Amino acid sequence: MAGVARARLIQLQSVLRPAILGRVNTPSYTSCVSLAARQMSSAPAFEHLLVEKRGEANNVGLITLNRPKALNALFDPLMVEVNQAMKQLEEDPTIAAIVLTGSEKAFAAGADIKQMQNKEYVECFGSNFLEHWNGVTKIKKPVIAAVNGYALGGGCELAMMCDIILAGEKAKFGQPEIIIGTIPGAGGTQRLTRAIGKSRAMQMCLTGEMITAQQADAWGLVSSVHPPDQLVNEAIKLGEKIGKHSKLVVSMCKEAVNKSQELSLNEGLHFEKRMFHGTFATNDRKEGMTAFVEKRSPNFTDS
Repeated sequence: MAGVARARLIQLQSVLRPAILGRVNTPSYTSCVSLAARQMSSAPAFEHLLVEKRGEANNVGLITLNRPKALNALFDPLMVEVNQAMKQLEEDPTIAAIVLTGSEKAFAAGADIKQMQNKEYVECFGSNFLEHWNGVTKIKKPVIAAVNGYALGGGCELAMMCDIILAGEKAKFGQPEIIIGTIPGAGGTQRLTRAIGKSRAMQMCLTGEMITAQQADAWGLVSSVHPPDQLVNEAIKLGEKIGKHSKLVVSMCKEAVNKSQELSLNEGLHFEKRMFHGTFATNDRKEGMTAFVEKRSPNFTDS
């Protein structure tokens, strides 16, 4: 057993080594937030991200994690920028959906271990370490993860924070925290269990083993699998398809689906019914039904 564990650790180190070794000291979260706040008013060029508009109508926001030397390892400055970029795209009325991706080699090969290595319990507890990494889950517009390459640890957790996951054929998912003496801390034990069931989540979390895109598809972790060079375009097409509908009603539907992960069946059905009733207070519900009866395309105004 010890030999197997050592082999897994070596495998994990070979993936994460660029994110572990040769790094300078990481700025504090407070300083990163302060920097982000100063940059907000000037529409900053991000240091660790590429942000652009894509699609025929330029209505899909594309956020690309851009730390290639570290295999897009997640750390506070990057996550501050992700939250900031997400918020900017959410507030942009021309954007209908957001795609989050990395490189063909790595979506994100885990959290930055060097940042965490010397932390103590009191510091983690007092600062609620990793809490602000959940910003993606607070976005009202649909967020699609386009996962190529490694999505390990925090990378897998970040993908699961998104609403839909599309995978490249060579993608690999895993929660290898157990190999380095800790457990997932950004949703790995919770979202993974809800996505693929207790037994499979236990297997991934307790062994630290990676699964392929094909396994992830069969287990229900991802929606579909695509050739790596076509993945981002497929995610953008999906965003465009969603963008044909009312942004307001799409957000209401997203909220209802997310509530299914938190409420009992009876509570969830009640919430769904009230959200359904709520659509009858919107102009888009009236327009959608009228257009259907009149056999024409609807002209949604997101109101």
